[in-house]
Amino acid sequence: MGGDYVTESVAGCLAALRPAVERDWTKVRAAGLEWNCHETAVHIADDLIAYAANLAGRAQDAYVPFELKLDEGTDNAGLLHVIETTGALLAAAVRTAPRETRAFHPYPFRSANREGFAAMGIAEVVLHTRDLAGGLGLAYEPPSALAEFVLTRLFPHVQPGPDHWRTLLWATGRGELPGRTPLTEWRWNNNLVLSADRLTLQGITPAAARDLVAGGDGGFEWIDGGPFDGTREASGFLLKAYEGGVHRPEFGVFALVRREDGRAIGGIGFHGAPDEEGRAEIGYDLVEGGRGNGYATEALRALSQWALARDDVRTLFATVERDNLPSQAVVTRAGFRKVSEVEEGLAYELRD
Repeated sequence: MGGDYVTESVAGCLAALRPAVERDWTKVRAAGLEWNCHETAVHIADDLIAYAANLAGRAQDAYVPFELKLDEGTDNAGLLHVIETTGALLAAAVRTAPRETRAFHPYPFRSANREGFAAMGIAEVVLHTRDLAGGLGLAYEPPSALAEFVLTRLFPHVQPGPDHWRTLLWATGRGELPGRTPLTEWRWNNNLVLSADRLTLQGITPAAARDLVAGGDGGFEWIDGGPFDGTREASGFLLKAYEGGVHRPEFGVFALVRREDGRAIGGIGFHGAPDEEGRAEIGYDLVEGGRGNGYATEALRALSQWALARDDVRTLFATVERDNLPSQAVVTRAGFRKVSEVEEGLAYELRD
């Protein structure tokens, strides 16, 4: 789907800009930007090929070191052909990248998966096509599905609005929405991924959460019996927070994915952002076939270490049912200590 959406976004860009192909784009400023229209169009192509290169080349620490340079004398028609070609390369990279592939991107967690690169490419295309069209006096509006794809992958912190395109414009400082303060600064968010010895903890996006709630796999390949009901329920809470505009993705839900085979075995995450005292609650579950191997302890240690290294987290706690002895052993091995008994069960705590 991501590759097809990249292709669709580029096709819409070409269709919108071709009526002005005979004009001098170097003499027209793109709407809302310091660049002229020629510079903006080159920027689109430059981002598309950079994303394709990083994803296909599995870059880990920086962008692949090369620069896009047009041949001298390239006209606007040739520039559009470059955008078409670089878009095709990104679409191909997205379609062929293995599920677990992640590559470098600086914001905000220094990596992105194939859906993230697709969403970033689409964002660059549709937003800057809008800027170009505005400067050139052309009509342009992408399909709503493209804007929704970007919002649910890159803007999990932005409350969805009734119109996906206008919400994306607002989220990128390009428009207004009733009841919301206009933005002068913005940044997108690829999903956070944390590393453990045998697992990766992969942040679940609103798009993945919606699919899990609907009975799908959320884009993960699960072992038999997965995902467990607890992961679907937690995804429902994530989706509710997203729709309410209070979701903080770093304090959301993570899928537990085995390094050895790329298959998901469970979920772990927070019940919400830390409170004013820096307290946050953690919950987790495993598919039955993944239990008894120490995975839950490993995941809980990794997530706890990451959380307590933050300035806004001082205490983590978890509630375990009284008769759930395996889970009590998990929290104890992860360093939590029992502090009280509550109606829901036994309360455990881990302090910075």
